[in-house]
Amino acid sequence: MPFAEILGHDRIIEVLRRSLRGGKTAHSYLFEGVQGCGRKKTALALIQALFCTTLPDDACGVCPSCRKIDGGNHPDIHFISPLPDKRDISIEQLREMQHELALRPYEAPRKACIIDPAERMSVSAANSLLKTLEEPPGNALIILLTENAGMLLSTVRSRCQLIRFAPLSPEHVLSLLEESGMAPEAAALVAPMAGGSLKRALELDNEALAARRDAVLSRISQLNVNRIATVFDAAEELSGNRDATLELLDMLLSFFRDAVHLGAGNGEIVNRSVRPAIESIATRRSLPRNLELLESIYETRRSVQRNANPKLALDHLFMVMGDGGR
Repeated sequence: MPFAEILGHDRIIEVLRRSLRGGKTAHSYLFEGVQGCGRKKTALALIQALFCTTLPDDACGVCPSCRKIDGGNHPDIHFISPLPDKRDISIEQLREMQHELALRPYEAPRKACIIDPAERMSVSAANSLLKTLEEPPGNALIILLTENAGMLLSTVRSRCQLIRFAPLSPEHVLSLLEESGMAPEAAALVAPMAGGSLKRALELDNEALAARRDAVLSRISQLNVNRIATVFDAAEELSGNRDATLELLDMLLSFFRDAVHLGAGNGEIVNRSVRPAIESIATRRSLPRNLELLESIYETRRSVQRNANPKLALDHLFMVMGDGGR
């Protein structure tokens, strides 16, 4: 796949293309980011560009090497993941990989390996990989994928070039969902709730999410500190465990980002299927006030991530949100 097919990571793509043009790709990379943000797609695009027989810094998509990688059957690419009945990647798997990398490539100029998820390597397996990361046999390319580089041994991290992938924007997730064939209304519903992950977006329950979205919009439209019961009832109904509360806060972030866009004169929003409700949020308060509330929602999310009590955190947030139009 050409690099142009990867959305949301332009800076990373330019760094990789520059290294390809200069013949200075690293031996070992560590791609960090949430599942579904494009780490694996970028890893395959990098390998495809490296193996391409036509272009110097991208994949042409039509040469035999590019077609085999697109078809998932190139003999010089190896994938390492936990075996179906195992939790961890074993030392035996990595030893087999090291043996394969030491053999002459079948077709490509070098061999390549993707380890996913890298944090699932056992300690003994990770330690066995150190020399290979530092001096891959036959100039092989090794790419480790992880959600959290901090979960890997420091000795592994130090031997790789770390590239951090930001979560995809809701707009990019929306575009990818529509490209995959999802109906626009369904895509507009799940994209803001995906946390920057296409994988999570595809796994979300549209029907349940639509019901929760409507409940949230109804509750926040009634918030009023002069009627304190509206605040506490909303927090009681909408709070839950930590994950459910984080999902709620992601929903609120999406609503208020759209409201800020409308308030700033930008008519393009993500939550198109509930546009009247978003317009109501935008007109109820001034643009500066909606920007303040957007920051308050971000701060509440950070607090819940740091293990603040979800119900108390929402009580405080809804008090702030229910202060009327300013």
